[in-house]
Amino acid sequence: MHNGTSEEVKKIVSTLNDGEVPSSDVVEVVISPPYVFLPLVKSLLRPDFHVAAQNCWVKKGGAFTGEISADMLKNLDIHWVILGHSERRLLLGESNEFVGDKVAYALSQGLKVIACVGETLEQRESGATMEVVAAQTKAIADRISDWTNVVVAYEPVWAIGTGKVATPAQAQEVHSALRMWLQTNVSAQVAESTRIIYGGSVNGANCKELAGQPDVDGFLVGGASLKAEFLEIIKSATVKSSA
Repeated sequence: MHNGTSEEVKKIVSTLNDGEVPSSDVVEVVISPPYVFLPLVKSLLRPDFHVAAQNCWVKKGGAFTGEISADMLKNLDIHWVILGHSERRLLLGESNEFVGDKVAYALSQGLKVIACVGETLEQRESGATMEVVAAQTKAIADRISDWTNVVVAYEPVWAIGTGKVATPAQAQEVHSALRMWLQTNVSAQVAESTRIIYGGSVNGANCKELAGQPDVDGFLVGGASLKAEFLEIIKSATVKSSA
């Protein structure tokens, strides 16, 4: 949800509240509205769904006009935050190091983090995908020791809002390489237990095939989260267990 009015937000929330989805031990659902709607969504959303902010500041509050600190999110009883989204990296110039610092601080404040990594079309075409994604992941790994509250989101920038979706094989290839990177550079245990989710034009039509890939552990959903098909995407969490 990256647009909308209070009325639209309420409508989306009521669709989600009425949705029949697998229980929270099967799939963890996290909704991430813009900052101004966080308290509204938090107050209306069913309790088995969590709420995330789309970003937060790199340290404690202070004279940082316009920024929101992790401490404020905790105060609002928001337990999740998305960090390093490709739009922030590209449009706002957030560096790998800056994102790594943000992740470390948010974790230190007890937040759970969805940390985004991913390459542009230019980087993919020049064969640099893994190099880029590894550098982004390394900047996080260098700054944290406990991965319990980290979910890694692979979002190929060339597939965001473009209608171009990575094929299930392309998604699996990067997810698998990321897991291998974690195994080699962090630990086998972290590689095994860390969820690596896919983000990039996921919709009701392609979610099942993507969800069936061995290293795809869920989705970071953009535009489709504003539509009823988001419920179908949530249900695709059962693909592996029923296979």
